[in-house]
Amino acid sequence: MRFSLFMYCTVGRRAELEAGMAGRNPVLYQRMLDEIAEYVRFADDAGYFGFGHPEHHLQIEGFEISNDPKLMSMWLGRHSKRLRVITCGFVSTTHNPLRVAEDIATMDHMLGGRFGVGLVRGYQARWVENFKIRGELNAVGPWNKDQPADVANREYFGEFVDIVVKALSSETFSHRGKYWTFPPDGMVNPHDHPVYVKYGQGVAPDMRIDEIGIAPRPLQTPHPPLYGGFAASMRTALFWAKYGGKPIVLTDNLDFYGQLCTAYTAEAAKHGRTIRNGQQAAWGGIFICAPTDAQAQEWAKDMMWFWQSWATPFGQGVPELLIGSPETISRRLDEVKRLLPDQDEVVLLIPQGLHDRSQILTSLELMATKVMPRFAA
Repeated sequence: MRFSLFMYCTVGRRAELEAGMAGRNPVLYQRMLDEIAEYVRFADDAGYFGFGHPEHHLQIEGFEISNDPKLMSMWLGRHSKRLRVITCGFVSTTHNPLRVAEDIATMDHMLGGRFGVGLVRGYQARWVENFKIRGELNAVGPWNKDQPADVANREYFGEFVDIVVKALSSETFSHRGKYWTFPPDGMVNPHDHPVYVKYGQGVAPDMRIDEIGIAPRPLQTPHPPLYGGFAASMRTALFWAKYGGKPIVLTDNLDFYGQLCTAYTAEAAKHGRTIRNGQQAAWGGIFICAPTDAQAQEWAKDMMWFWQSWATPFGQGVPELLIGSPETISRRLDEVKRLLPDQDEVVLLIPQGLHDRSQILTSLELMATKVMPRFAA
């Protein structure tokens, strides 16, 4: 097993969040950046596999102040040497897919081939509705599941991912879809430019542009590893099987998770992909490790308050709880290993921001020294 950390980019402790408007407090934001940098350095040295974060905007309350995914990824990259930096991910309805593909390729180089990237649909309506690039698209969640808005968002997302993957994997390409056309129909460069013809591709001598390509190409081949965001449905897992993307599934239902992995393998085969068992998805949950179970449960109170205050209203159920002493967490991982013997990546959602620095570092150190060695590949 390889263990990756994930954070929400929470700017303050519970009392600071409850005071209101914590996301607007520059002192808290500076402290958050400094704490994250220390956690990343520790994780890098301690043998963790990756470190991830989401994309969310307009977060004046400070519960999930992650903003531009590229900037936070560079912050993580600046303070690490070997960790996979996982942006999870670019919210499709608020981005041009060509721009995202260029960003991914560029980030992959700047991080020396350590970049992993998620592409997601977008569920936080307040910011998605203000940032979206097409008026007919909306944020999605339990409130509009399987309704026209959900169907349109899912259809758009499929085309978005197609374009991003095509741009990352191709020298040049064209795309004609419902939502995007690249290059625009009948596009002709307005002035003659021989460099396009002599040294490039996709431009005819009469300056007609038939295909486009991004630069640079990614450092990793064919592109950085793809992640599917926090997924809880079989349909999402099957979608990612087409692309070899790895959905992150935070669930305590291991039977469902095992069924998901089996279905993923079968769906991937339909698209000519052979997936090694254990690579279908990343499994995990909320993580707090303390010297004793009682102390871990006491520490967990603020994280559960956070979940009930922030995640539950979005329709997110309580995930797997990896909360306890090293012995307790090891027993749960033993059970996971028994039921899912080849499981590769485990994602630990840490209460960054809510817990003070010493609590987080204690959790990470106990995990790294007393649990991870038992499950090393």
